Amino acid sequence: MNSEAIESAYALLEESIMTFRGEPVGTVAAIASGDVAAENYHDCFVRDFVPSALVFLADGRYDIVRNFLHTVLQLRSQHQRIHGHGLEPAVLPASFRVTRGKDGREHIRADFGDHAIGRVAPVDAMLWWVVLLGIYCRHSGDREIAAEPEIQRALRGVLELMLREGFEVFPTMLVPDGSFMIDRRMGVYGHPLEIQALFYGMLVSAVDLLRDTPEVHELIALAEKRANMLRNYLQLFYWLDMERLNEIHRYRTEEFGSSSVNMLNIYPESIPEWVIDWLPHRGGYLVGNLGPGRMDFRFFALGNLLAILFGITSHHESQRIMHLYQDRWDDLIGNMPAKLVFPAVSGKEWIFMTGSDPKNVPWSYHNGGNWPTLLWAFVAAAMKSGRGDLAQLATDVADHALPEAKWPEYYDGRRGNLIGRRAHLNQVWSATGYLFAHKLLENEGLLDLFAAVDSPPRGGARQGDARNPSSARPDGRG
Repeated sequence: MNSEAIESAYALLEESIMTFRGEPVGTVAAIASGDVAAENYHDCFVRDFVPSALVFLADGRYDIVRNFLHTVLQLRSQHQRIHGHGLEPAVLPASFRVTRGKDGREHIRADFGDHAIGRVAPVDAMLWWVVLLGIYCRHSGDREIAAEPEIQRALRGVLELMLREGFEVFPTMLVPDGSFMIDRRMGVYGHPLEIQALFYGMLVSAVDLLRDTPEVHELIALAEKRANMLRNYLQLFYWLDMERLNEIHRYRTEEFGSSSVNMLNIYPESIPEWVIDWLPHRGGYLVGNLGPGRMDFRFFALGNLLAILFGITSHHESQRIMHLYQDRWDDLIGNMPAKLVFPAVSGKEWIFMTGSDPKNVPWSYHNGGNWPTLLWAFVAAAMKSGRGDLAQLATDVADHALPEAKWPEYYDGRRGNLIGRRAHLNQVWSATGYLFAHKLLENEGLLDLFAAVDSPPRGGARQGDARNPSSARPDGRG
């Protein structure tokens, strides 16, 4: 362990704490340095605060996490709905900032995506808020917050919004490009893995937090059923290993009826050449996206790591994901943990998929860049899978280079050996991801933070038994 790096990361964390009327309520995204930080990096982003919150909880600093949970909730009233009606809004903000008016008083302004690039609503913010609420309640022992009427209403509102009947027959959640960590156009519209993993974590957490509320038994039952279907569906349809790849390669298409094997009508010709030689025989992973006639074979790190952490994958599948990391270490970890997406898209595919986005050029930013904040999720998933050796190795990679480079937001290059061309320095979630990774290595008991998220709903299968297609039909009829 690099003690100077730990001190540097803590100094950055302390400097980043945002206060409102004398109380700590979050952490800003980045501290301005020699480079000029983006205007919204003075905000506290819900997703960025998660590794900060994990560090605070591990250190017993519960007040700031509690204040953050309340602050996010209170900001719902600022949401401008498309259609005016009397229903209480369930949408939570992507970020917020503290400003001072001409009268000298402090104010909080929330952003619900209306100020974001592309103006996309942040679906993951609501999911992370519920997951973090559950983690806070379990670790702090403070169950009173979950019983507060406002919290209960918010939990019910989020569940009702997410479980609303639509025009789909899948248990997954449909979202547009830019609605989660990959917040720019990257061809991830539809059912991206990261959202599905967070959706499952939210459902399980909400069920645990609402279980003692008698009037929502029907809603809880619906959430439990959806969580079971979702986990089975992800294991069955998103899982890819060499055996599964061979099945897809020999698929018949245009099948109709309940007996069809290729229910989503995936064309074998859509298998990209790179995956055939890249996927090791002992490895496997959950593909990045899936929909009718479409399978995105790219490896999306956070979705796979959260799937391990939240218990979506079986223990055997989790180990195979770790084997993939071990056998493709240079591609997925490289010089700085860890690659967000592999491989990068380039050429005409980059032009059409990203809209010629100059920030998402190949092997940069969200298009194959390396993001240090992913270190905490990798270490947690590796340790849960019994691969503490990989967790230690990844942390060793970051120990010196990351603090010496002043905590960059992301790294460029196929192996992540260049500081991101447009990356901001003093990025707080780079530092807190590093801090929490070290805390996990020092205290494996911190994995219990995610214990309830990893608990299957009642009646749920546990060890990857969703290989029977009838248990996870898209229409849920079984």
